Amino acid sequence: MNSHPIGIFDSGIGGLTVAHAVTTLLPNENIIYFGDTAHLPYGDKSSAAIQAYSIKICNVLLQQKCKVILIACNSASAAAYELVREYVGSKAKVINVIDPVVDYLSAHYTDTTIGLIGTKQTVNSNIYRKKTDGLNKGIALKSLATPLLAPMIEEGFFNNNISESIIEQYLQNPELQDIQALILGCTHYPLIKKQIETIYQNSVTVLDTSEIVAKALKQYLSYNDILNTMNAHIRHFYVSDYTTSFETSTKIFFGEQIHLEHYPLWE
Repeated sequence: MNSHPIGIFDSGIGGLTVAHAVTTLLPNENIIYFGDTAHLPYGDKSSAAIQAYSIKICNVLLQQKCKVILIACNSASAAAYELVREYVGSKAKVINVIDPVVDYLSAHYTDTTIGLIGTKQTVNSNIYRKKTDGLNKGIALKSLATPLLAPMIEEGFFNNNISESIIEQYLQNPELQDIQALILGCTHYPLIKKQIETIYQNSVTVLDTSEIVAKALKQYLSYNDILNTMNAHIRHFYVSDYTTSFETSTKIFFGEQIHLEHYPLWE
């Protein structure tokens, strides 16, 4: 069981921020990543569509005997987590990227105004607001849908003047004024974290959710005594549609040539 892989999935390259954080913190773990590049981005899809994609992907990961399935996508975490957890049952533990962030807020913030940027699906689900209100910690959450950011990042437009202009326009929105911290509510967004911090000039704490989620995963594996202590590790990457941008991104993140296996969800 300990050597069984961790399955990670997202609509595209965004989840690679989580995969990278996981492999950095847990270098011995075997990783199987599924990027549903045929259906990206999830942020503008219906809940029913996201649920259908997620179940299909979970079937692939269960076939690989994953001990944990990590939904590395806020939109899928909001729309499909409960369904996926019920579907998977006792075959694997299912972890989303929202609950670890809410737990982090509970541990570190009280009577604070916090901003959230994410896809339309994530923001409109209102899941972050419901969960933070449930903490009774006096956290006021200000949310803004930023639908241009994920496609922009998928196309490689980050860390340049184009992305800076779009990011700045979003951050100047009145909804995000007077915040003390900002949740990057999409796993694509850590790729533009430095640009966001530059615009805020360190006046706002920018929360990298990928690192928070990786630490929560390590805590879970340790608590359940299923950490992989062997040195050998496997990193296998599936994509539902091959894209050059995805291959380029995997090279950037992992510093090595990574073989992408095409696995269409629907033939």
